[in-house]
Amino acid sequence: MDATTARAIPFDEIVVGQARRTGLFEGRKYGSGISFFLVDNDPGQGPGLHRHPYSETWTVLEGEASITIGGERVVARAGDTAVVGPHVWHGFVNSGTGRLRIMCVHASDTLIQEFEDE
Repeated sequence: MDATTARAIPFDEIVVGQARRTGLFEGRKYGSGISFFLVDNDPGQGPGLHRHPYSETWTVLEGEASITIGGERVVARAGDTAVVGPHVWHGFVNSGTGRLRIMCVHASDTLIQEFEDE
């Protein structure tokens, strides 16, 4: 896609997974320098420990997330933002009683991810 072409990208074009609707936008395909996940998780759900060779920034849109960054754990609620640097093991889980909607912004035009259990 030409980055000068104006268009809204339908969510159905980036949806991944089967549980709740989660979107994965990889910027390279659209002429953007970032990638992101739009995550919608039920209580107890979230990715295992993983890392990237770039930073990641989360913003909680709805609910509560318990985020592990290195050896520390922080709780983020709607409106809160957290950041992890490159090569640091991290993950999050919906620690609330309702749905968690969180945007996970990757400082890369493509997703590069290594899980701890791989």
